[in-house]
Amino acid sequence: MLQRYWFGDVDEEGCRAAGTDPAALAERAAALRTGMDSFVPIKWEIARDCGVVRTREEYVDLLRSVCIALARKKIVQSYQGRDVELLQMVRMLDELDNVINLLQERAAEWYQVTNPSFSRKYRSLPAKKMLGIIRKGARGGLSDVADEIDRLAGTRSRLMREVSARADEVMPNTSALIGGLVAARLLSKAGGLETLARMPGSTIQVLGSERALFSHLRGGTPPPKHGIIFQHRRVHNAPKDVRGRVARVLAAKLAIAARLDYYRGEAVPEFLKDAQARIDDAGVEA
Repeated sequence: MLQRYWFGDVDEEGCRAAGTDPAALAERAAALRTGMDSFVPIKWEIARDCGVVRTREEYVDLLRSVCIALARKKIVQSYQGRDVELLQMVRMLDELDNVINLLQERAAEWYQVTNPSFSRKYRSLPAKKMLGIIRKGARGGLSDVADEIDRLAGTRSRLMREVSARADEVMPNTSALIGGLVAARLLSKAGGLETLARMPGSTIQVLGSERALFSHLRGGTPPPKHGIIFQHRRVHNAPKDVRGRVARVLAAKLAIAARLDYYRGEAVPEFLKDAQARIDDAGVEA
């Protein structure tokens, strides 16, 4: 019976070597598909008898080179995915949010030290308005910090638009259902389009609500009805008594949309029309 190994083929007549080029052997190893019922463990001596190596040390060195070549190929392939850049864009957007919020908090505390009248009343204002008050009354270093926060806020707004536009290209069906920004955040939380496409609707529904889910599992608190998809208007604008149903129907359609995005890579108007109608029907109170 023929046995195929990374260094050659072995049968009753002997061994046919596949060469010693690590790149070629890596291609061969990647194409091998062997079931455990027919797998026969290999001994390095067989590779020696094939003429591939002369010693065990040479066998281990060649195997290491093949594994490295195979790993490099997989890394290159992983960075060629359509969703790779979008993932990094979303994560950068999240980091910008964290930085801006932290700087705004520190700037408000600093400004309150120099202006005691800047009470909690002002700190409860929208961030942009509060920053405007600080910029108007600040001097020196604090003024520079306020200017930098304003610049970062502008960068964040531009990046947000780019993320939404890129999501429309990478995830046309998912973006059409919930908008580019929310779709991109779902993608980021899942870890990639392939992973998202493998998720059932029930998982997508609570994606991003891990803390509430763990609290439910540990302490018996009510289970979460929605995660990231709550950011979409259809969910957070729905009446409370039907919000769970809307989230469930939306998540089920998102699961299909993610699969269409991954396997087809283009919008499917027929699906989107039907999905939009079903989601709208779910939001109608019984």
